Amino acid sequence: MTEHPIEVWHRLVQERNPHGLDVLLDADAVFVSPVMYTPQRGKKAAAMYLATAFQVFFNPTFRYVREIVGNTDAMLEFETEIDGVLVNGVDIIKWNEAGRIVEFKVMLRPLKAINLIHQRMTAMLQASQ
Repeated sequence: MTEHPIEVWHRLVQERNPHGLDVLLDADAVFVSPVMYTPQRGKKAAAMYLATAFQVFFNPTFRYVREIVGNTDAMLEFETEIDGVLVNGVDIIKWNEAGRIVEFKVMLRPLKAINLIHQRMTAMLQASQ
């Protein structure tokens, strides 16, 4: 992959395009959710949770407000408003030498936002099964 993984991620977010996740995620990618007890392992599971997050988080109010980017990982702080609740969180992303994401961790605040996201994500994941 010639394009930096964070540039690819930003493009997918801007386009609201979860289909690009297949190329961006490593086969052994791990998704760590703020509302799941265990990490979701493998590209298929990680892509499913991230695609659902695209529907829940990415509305016109979503924006990244700060980034810290290193050689193999990044922390992207975001804000969005959902049903009048301000959601603040971070995406912690780690990638390998091939530029594929190997770990994607999401952390959220405040508690009201966590509860709202848990409710929305659960409903969407159950509806897709």
